[in-house]
Amino acid sequence: MFFCISMEQRGAQDWVRRCFLWCVAAVLLCSVTSAQLRYSISEEVDGGTVVGNVAKDLGLDRNALKERKYRIVSSTAEPLFHASQTDGVLYVSRKIDREKECPQSSTCLINLKTVLENPLEVHYVGVEVLDVNDHSPSFPEEETKLDISESVLPGARFQLPASKDGDTGQFSVQQYKLSDNDHFRLEVKDKGKDGKIPILVVKKSLDSETTGYHSLILTAVDGGKPPKTGEMNISINVLDVNDNAPIFSKDVYSVMLNENAPIGTAVIKVNATDLDEGSNGEVVYSFSKNNQNIINLFEIVVNTGEIVVKGPIDYEENDMFEIEIQASDKGPVPLTTEKSVIVKIVDVNDNAPEIEVTSFSSSIPEDSRPGTTVALISVNDLDSGLNGKVICSINEDVPFSLSPSLQDKMFSLVTKSPLDREKRSHYDITVVARDAGQPALSSQKTISVFISDVNDNSPEFSFSPYTFYVTEGNNAGTAIFSVKAFDQDDNENAVVSYHILRNDNMLSSFLSINSENGQISALKSFDFETLKSFQFQVVARDGGSPPLSSNVTVKVFILDQNDNAPVILYPVSSNGSAQGVEEIPRNIKAGDLVTKVRAYDADIGYNGWLLFSLQQVSDHSLFSLDRYTGQIRTLRSLTETDEAEHRLVVLVKDNGNVSLSATATVTVKLVEPKEAFAASDVKSAATVDEEDNVTFYLMLTLGSVSLLFVISIVVLIAMQCSKSTEYTSKYLQETNYDGTLCHSIQYRSGDKRYMLVGPRMSIGSTIVPGSHANTLVLPDRRHTSGEVRFFPFAVFFMALLHCFLDSYKSAWSWSS
Repeated sequence: MFFCISMEQRGAQDWVRRCFLWCVAAVLLCSVTSAQLRYSISEEVDGGTVVGNVAKDLGLDRNALKERKYRIVSSTAEPLFHASQTDGVLYVSRKIDREKECPQSSTCLINLKTVLENPLEVHYVGVEVLDVNDHSPSFPEEETKLDISESVLPGARFQLPASKDGDTGQFSVQQYKLSDNDHFRLEVKDKGKDGKIPILVVKKSLDSETTGYHSLILTAVDGGKPPKTGEMNISINVLDVNDNAPIFSKDVYSVMLNENAPIGTAVIKVNATDLDEGSNGEVVYSFSKNNQNIINLFEIVVNTGEIVVKGPIDYEENDMFEIEIQASDKGPVPLTTEKSVIVKIVDVNDNAPEIEVTSFSSSIPEDSRPGTTVALISVNDLDSGLNGKVICSINEDVPFSLSPSLQDKMFSLVTKSPLDREKRSHYDITVVARDAGQPALSSQKTISVFISDVNDNSPEFSFSPYTFYVTEGNNAGTAIFSVKAFDQDDNENAVVSYHILRNDNMLSSFLSINSENGQISALKSFDFETLKSFQFQVVARDGGSPPLSSNVTVKVFILDQNDNAPVILYPVSSNGSAQGVEEIPRNIKAGDLVTKVRAYDADIGYNGWLLFSLQQVSDHSLFSLDRYTGQIRTLRSLTETDEAEHRLVVLVKDNGNVSLSATATVTVKLVEPKEAFAASDVKSAATVDEEDNVTFYLMLTLGSVSLLFVISIVVLIAMQCSKSTEYTSKYLQETNYDGTLCHSIQYRSGDKRYMLVGPRMSIGSTIVPGSHANTLVLPDRRHTSGEVRFFPFAVFFMALLHCFLDSYKSAWSWSS
């Protein structure tokens, strides 16, 4: 939409004509832009003068101008105009000299480019600087002298120096006036942009004898109201000279000249002849006094009439020159003839395109949609035709492209594909502008675009799941292990905090986590005998908005410590000490069982593997103690000389790194066979029911375990036969029976499996250093995942079978 706004009333008719012209221009340019304003102001107004309210005329929200960074884009250090971000009013920044900004131009239109960011919005504002009559006409000389022969006929013409006026249009020189006289009149030749040229015309024959001198005044008048004038004196000497002026060979001289032609290049050669003889017929050439604008660019050879290049010719400054040539003879009173030479300048491709970049943001979010505008680019080439036609491109393979704008030679740098800051956070985009000249000229400019982060990545844990092994008896409140998660985002989007997912698992309430570094502390000390393993979940959440999170499962296995001393099961403890009395007949034989010390250790592996030894004994030759089973047997037959009572102190010790122990005292009394049998009958009667029950349950359990073991072996054999996998497990031959209750646990770490065991080991197993010799690395000869599932079961059932056999055997021996 165009607006007709004028700060100066110059008559209703002029105003209507101007508005009509602007409306016609609006119709022609409606397909180019949909939002363009046009204002007009007078030159020389003070800085701060209001041009117009751009925001109001465009219908923009004035409250959003500052937030959207409303401004005028200017490439000059001291712009002529500025816009307020408060109310959208366009102001004059400093006084404007129309003649300086638009020299030799009838219309001075200054195009402004206004932009708003977020979203990008471009509007074009045209401000026409109206001329004011601030210059008076002036002549190059205060006085000009003419020598005119009295023989000239009425109608002879003499070109006078033209007056110059800094103003243009109607305020430039509009007419010339000549002071009243009887012999001369004035004509005015309109040369378009070169202005009006005064010509003195002889209207009456001259007579040097009557009047040999004439003094005239030439007045130049501009079109101002009131008009301004300038004067020049004309002194005319009437001479008696030859009566033939030189005659040019052509009526019209016209030539084409390439710009940037080297100095000294011949442009054209004019030729004039004079019919007179002698010096009156010799012709010399010169430029007219009205060629002040070309005296630095061209020169003429006086004797030959050849015009040559004197200075640099630039098509962009002037594409045509009209040179006034004078041919004069050498008579006492020279006669002069003038002729115009038209020199048309041919453009060459000597100007590389100029690129102006206006960046609206130093960074754009990585989730920007394709088509998002990054920067506005304008190009300009001072050449014309194909030499001034510019094509812009981007050489690199980047997710950006140039989109032509509706405005000529305007481009928008936009995104063409999705961005990912985690892959690339910075682009240096080189925009190349190349013209269509031959050879082509180009220029380039680099735009730096930074990709800002959005929260599009969840935290990722270093492992999933986490597996940790914690030794029992840890200090409550100290850190036992830590988890770590990383986020590929940036700044606050990458700040990770941790918390434990609370669920029905009560164990999670005994754990705390440092929300900043993921260190996990136990609020209580773990007891292997109470808890063997547990698991919980940790949540990692980033600091984005909205935040993203991920979970990981943490599996914790409690490792046994030797923190339980052996417990004596028999003889029964009383008053804090284990003491028992055994009566044996004196006719007992060597190797017969006297009694058996039974003990239990709550620990597992070597920590729970018990060894028995005699700490005190009254007769070393009479009794022996099996170090693994705790059985006390006779070494020889008793004699009459043996003491009737013997005291044996048995030390029960586990195999922990720091061993724990307990003692049991057994008093053995030697009695006559009848008394021993009687005591045995009483003892058997008291315990027969209990032993029957124990035997029954042991047999029932043994049968169940055996059945499960047979099923496991059958399945294992079937799997091995179907997969042709060889796997052999051999066990050490049992030479002694340990008599301890069995405990075992299996676990995995990485690609290895471990099992805590008692004194028996599988051939081919390896004792892990630092495990106190109670951990086996199970040999892995698997070829398929199916074997992993059955081998631990086989080992487990065999170990369980041995335990129950041991328990049953012990019970049987005891009852015997």
